[in-house]
Amino acid sequence: MNARVYSVSSYIEIHAASAFSFLQGASLPEAIVDRAADLGYPALALLDRDGVYGAPRFHKAARAAGIKPMIGAELTIAGSLTPHASRLNDRNPPSDVSREPSGCSWTLPVLCESPDGYRNLCRLITRMKMRSPKGEGALAIEELDGFTTGLVALAGRAALDTRRFGVGGLLDRLVGLFGRDCTYVELQRHFRRHEEADNQALAAMASAFRVPVVATGGVRFATPAERPLFDVLTCIHHRTDLARAGRRLAPNAERYLQSREDMAALFADRPDAIARSSELADRIQYTMADLGYRFPAYPVPRGETESSFLRTVTEVGARDRYRPYHDRARAQIARELDLIEQLELSGYFLIVWDIVNFCRQHDILVQGRGSAANSAVCYSLGITAVDPVGMDLLFERFLSEERGEWPDIDLDLPSGDRRERVIQHVYQKYGPLGAAMTANVVTYRGRSAAREVGKVLGFEAAQVDRLATAMNGFEYADPADTLAGHLASVGLDVNADRVRLFARLWGEMQDLPRHLGQHSGGMVICQGQLDAVVPLENASMPGRVVVQWDKDDCADMGIVKVDLLGLGMMAVLQDTLALVNGEQQHLNAETSSVRPVVDLAHLPPEDPAVYRMLCDADTIGVFQVESRAQMATLPRLKPACFYDIVVQVAIIRPGPIVGQMVHPYLNRRAGREAVRYPHASLEPILARTLGVPLFQEQLLRMAMVAAGFTGGQAEDLRRAF
Repeated sequence: MNARVYSVSSYIEIHAASAFSFLQGASLPEAIVDRAADLGYPALALLDRDGVYGAPRFHKAARAAGIKPMIGAELTIAGSLTPHASRLNDRNPPSDVSREPSGCSWTLPVLCESPDGYRNLCRLITRMKMRSPKGEGALAIEELDGFTTGLVALAGRAALDTRRFGVGGLLDRLVGLFGRDCTYVELQRHFRRHEEADNQALAAMASAFRVPVVATGGVRFATPAERPLFDVLTCIHHRTDLARAGRRLAPNAERYLQSREDMAALFADRPDAIARSSELADRIQYTMADLGYRFPAYPVPRGETESSFLRTVTEVGARDRYRPYHDRARAQIARELDLIEQLELSGYFLIVWDIVNFCRQHDILVQGRGSAANSAVCYSLGITAVDPVGMDLLFERFLSEERGEWPDIDLDLPSGDRRERVIQHVYQKYGPLGAAMTANVVTYRGRSAAREVGKVLGFEAAQVDRLATAMNGFEYADPADTLAGHLASVGLDVNADRVRLFARLWGEMQDLPRHLGQHSGGMVICQGQLDAVVPLENASMPGRVVVQWDKDDCADMGIVKVDLLGLGMMAVLQDTLALVNGEQQHLNAETSSVRPVVDLAHLPPEDPAVYRMLCDADTIGVFQVESRAQMATLPRLKPACFYDIVVQVAIIRPGPIVGQMVHPYLNRRAGREAVRYPHASLEPILARTLGVPLFQEQLLRMAMVAAGFTGGQAEDLRRAF
């Protein structure tokens, strides 16, 4: 072959793992991408352990850096190897074989060459995870059969295990499963004992089976400086400390992302293995730009479309909500429906409406919250209970054409069994593989990082407790409070080597993934099977299934979430409404009268007795105005109408408090300060709050008036703030 094929610039790293391999990688995906960009890599592959947990963040960062992002995973494959049964196990410490829950499993790295390959990978991981306790699982090699289309396998040193697979047995099996064109033999050089003998054996085996060899770095961290942190994570994984970890630790720092020039020099005797990495990267055309996710279609009556049916049910609901159904409401609803139809979101609104109807039919109080309250369509469908037309709320806060994203509707439900009934209804309606909760990536923070690092470094249990207490919340401390000063303040010798090492490792560990939890209520549903889009796994809570991504990752990947949130006060409200309406029905029967039942959407907003109670700060047990700060402010604000309650709730929040808006508003309300406006054009926006901006909707309107922003641009500005 000519020299151009084997040029220095031809190497591409196709086997890197991030901290989303959970204790088997020490760098976040963004850090690995930053390192790759600095080194001039045009493409990079992320293969985390038994999942694609970090793939959305990797994909987003790589696209921003102009790097082609390739996706795959290291799959845990079950085996029957007994301790010290092969030369592989004799020569390599357990960390090199990666995680071995039973002591006899091995890993198979695979890359997604096509959309079919990605779907097959997700289904294989789902099969592994759904039948196993949280954090565990393995596949039998036979289970790969039928799920290898579009996947490329990298056979590594496990192929040398003659006791388990026979001579060439594993490679022969992989060729049978994946095909000769989609099976590569992987060579790595980390300056380990016996490594070269193994590489020669692997190359000979590849030649015998007529499959190509490819050089990879087996990357576990971005730079050599992160090797100590990797050792800490290895100790946590094996539940030991540095003094007793022994051969479990990496013998050197070679598993970092090296430059393309260094990798070419490292494999100077195998330029074909360097060139194959680039050839394989060129073959792999799949990225996560289109997952194939589709939101479920809503089953509408014959002769209707989703849009026409949404208009019909909205019209019925609007006539019930608006009494009378006035022109302003008609115009606003028509404008919203036109935009919803244009954005092809009718099915989304119908499915949320369907969940709300299930709640009503089963006597479960439900209430939409957040920006959905800005929508007259949501109000008409019974999703929310506040009239956005009467309250003059800005619809663009909820939905706009230029934002190009799905709306976010959160539903508050009574916490406990009633909420769980709704969640299980969604699981049952869309199938065990059609719906799941979004995940919550729990990261190492002050206390947890201090406790783990302290134990790994061998601090006594009492010292570990002191460190955990001292570092709890330190990441939010005053910037003037240095870490060394903080440690000294709790009696530690900051000049001691172990304390300095603790400080360094504690800082590096912040924000690394610790484990996967479940979101408080976010559910995603899919047209077809969700496990073709993202792997699913069991949550720690029985009867719950989660996707491997959190809510932000789902949003970035275009996956729609509906929040079903539990709120204790909703249970109290439901019980109260039942008592009031039960008493009303009793009175109706006694007096032969018919008085309407009470519902949240039609509560009388101007009851004088309520405002007397609020002005007296007699609000213990009253939702949202029972805190000490609220009770201290109520007698000063003296609410006299419903809008005053809205202001009262909004003003005791971090934004107005930190922005020093509370006292100006109260002074102006009491007449101690003149009402002023930054500009005359802002008076219509700020008049109701006496010239003091208190609400996010006001920020949107100010941007639209003062800067000429569209509604979508103003919403982007709000999010940036």
